[in-house]
Amino acid sequence: MFGWEFPPHISGGLGTASYGLTKGLYAVGDVEILFVVPRAHGDEDQSMVRVLGASEVSVKRHFHHFEEMKRSMDYIQVDSKIVPYTDPDEFWSLKKKEVSSDRWYVQTDEKGRLSFSGKYGDDLMDEIARYALVASVIAAENDFDVIHAHDWLAYPAGIAAKEVSGKPLVIHVHATDFDRSRGNVNPDVYAIEKRGMDTADRIIAVSNLTRRTIIEKYHIPPEKVVTVYNAVEPLAINRDRFAKKSIPDKIVTFLGRITMQKGPEYFVEAAVRVLRKMDRVRFVMAGSGDMMQKMISLAAREKIADHFHFTGFLKGEDVYRMLSMSDVYVMPSVSEPFGISPLEALQSDVPVIISHQSGVAEVLTHALKVNYWDIDAMADAIYGVLNYPALTKMFRKYGREEVNQLKWENSARQVKQIYESLLQGA
Repeated sequence: MFGWEFPPHISGGLGTASYGLTKGLYAVGDVEILFVVPRAHGDEDQSMVRVLGASEVSVKRHFHHFEEMKRSMDYIQVDSKIVPYTDPDEFWSLKKKEVSSDRWYVQTDEKGRLSFSGKYGDDLMDEIARYALVASVIAAENDFDVIHAHDWLAYPAGIAAKEVSGKPLVIHVHATDFDRSRGNVNPDVYAIEKRGMDTADRIIAVSNLTRRTIIEKYHIPPEKVVTVYNAVEPLAINRDRFAKKSIPDKIVTFLGRITMQKGPEYFVEAAVRVLRKMDRVRFVMAGSGDMMQKMISLAAREKIADHFHFTGFLKGEDVYRMLSMSDVYVMPSVSEPFGISPLEALQSDVPVIISHQSGVAEVLTHALKVNYWDIDAMADAIYGVLNYPALTKMFRKYGREEVNQLKWENSARQVKQIYESLLQGA
C-alpha cells in the first residue's frame, strides 16, 4: 500500500481511513501489508502492518530508473502551504517545466537515500515525484501480489510500482478534484487523477456519489469501479473522564477542514438564523484551512462573534473532548466523498445533521439530511434538535446502534475480494 500519512501523523480523514482499512484487513486474515509513506516517524502502530518510510530506501543502485521516469513526469510548482484536500485555485500555481537534459541529478545522503518531509509544503510535487521513483525501487526489491494506492498523492507511486513489477494496481479514491474545487477543476490535477484511474486494474470509490463522479467525469468503464464504504474505529476512549461543558448554553459543532469543499459559510449563515430564534446557544468551528479567516470575518460581519468559537485543528482525544460537549454536529459539505466525522459524532451520542451531497448520507438512516445550500432547512434542523429532547433521544439511541454496525472489518472483506478477483484474472 502507498499512502501519504499514517496515524498518529494525520491531517484529516485520509490517514484515518487508511489505518482503519489496514486494521480491518489484518482482522480478516491471510493478508500481509507493507504500508509505504514518504516519511515514517517511528511511532506508528506496527502491530498489524509494517510501515516503511520512503526516506529509508537506498536508491543509488537504481539511478538508471530515475532518468527514464523523470523525463515522463510533469512538474507542478507549489507556492503555498497546502493540505491534501484543499482547493487548488486558492493555493496552487501550476506550471509545467521542460526537462532539458537526459540526466536528472538528485541529492542523496551517504547511504543513497532521498529526503522526505512527509508533509504538504512548498515542495509537495517534488516529493510526489521522488516518492514515485522510490516506489519503483521498493517494487523491485519486495515480493508482493497487489499494489494499493490511496488517493491522488500516491497514484504516481502506484503506477511506478506497477510498471516495474507488472502486478495489478488498485487505486482508492477518497476524493477527486471535483470535490475539492466545487467543479472548478485544475486540468493538471485532473490529468494526474485521470492517469491513475486509466492505469489502475480496479478502482475503489468510498461512496456511490464518488463512483458516479469517476464514471461520468473521468470516463471510466463502470465495471472497473467498485464502491466500498468507509467505517469507523470502535470508540476506545472513556468519555466519562472528559470535563462536561461548564455553561448552560447549547453547543453546535462544525468539525473539519475549513475549506470550500466543506461549506463552512453555510454553517455560519445557519447560525445567524438560529440565533434570531434563541440566544443560549454557541457555535464552534473546529478545524483549520484556507477559509478560516473569511469565516472569522463573516461571523463578525453578521454580529454573532460573541456566540462563535474557533478552536483550530483538533485530533485524537481532543476531537472526542469537543464532541462530548456538543449537543449537535453539523456537516454542511458541498461535495463530501464520504465523511467519517459524523460517525465519530454518533459514537459520542451526538445527533448529526449532514448534507445530501455526502457519501455518508448513503449509509446513515438516523441522521437529519439537508441540501448544503438550504440554509433555512439547516437552521430548522439545528433548532429542532436543540429544542425537542425526544428528537435528540431518538437520534442518540438509534444513531449509535446504526454506526456500531459500520465496521472496518466488513469493508476489508470487500477489499480482499477485489484483491482475489484480480489475482484470479477476473
